[in-house]
Formats: sequence, structure tokens, C-alpha cells
Amino acid sequence: MARTDTIQANFLLPVELVEELKRSVPRREQSKVVAEALRKELKRLAFRRALDESFGAWSHEAHPELEEGVDKYIRDLRQSTRGKRIAGKRVAEE
Repeated sequence: MARTDTIQANFLLPVELVEELKRSVPRREQSKVVAEALRKELKRLAFRRALDESFGAWSHEAHPELEEGVDKYIRDLRQSTRGKRIAGKRVAEE
């Protein structure tokens, strides 16, 4: 990972967490490990927020074409364009 601009930040952390970090991670890598853990947690929180905000956006009434299932819809869609694709291929071959 390329070094980026950094800033010193002071956080209060549980003693046992800091002790485990010191036991498990070499001193020169501790900031990197904490930064990566924070980055992952912020990504998880953003994803959770997006899920919560989009809840209910889908409705069956808005998509009647999927009433018989997505598989059937896609199969029908592909079948309806198959003739065009085959005809286009024949023209390209000539």
C-alpha cells in the first residue's frame, strides 16, 4: 500500500484491545492495522446505511414483467432477440 498523507489522531480505546494490538502486531505496523480496520468498518457502515435507505424501493407492482419469475423473464427476453442476433450474424458472414 502506498503511503498517503497522514494525521495523528488520539482515540480512547479499551486497554485490552491496545494490549492485544501490541502483542499481535509489530510496533511499526500498528497504525497500518488500525487504519485498515477503521477503513473496513467505515465501508461496512456505509453499506449498511445504503441498505437501510433503500429498503422498500422495490415493489412487485412496479415490475409486473417479473411476476412469473426472473428466469422466465430473461429466457423470454433472450428468445425475443435471438432471431435478430442470428440474422445479424448471417449478414456479417456474407
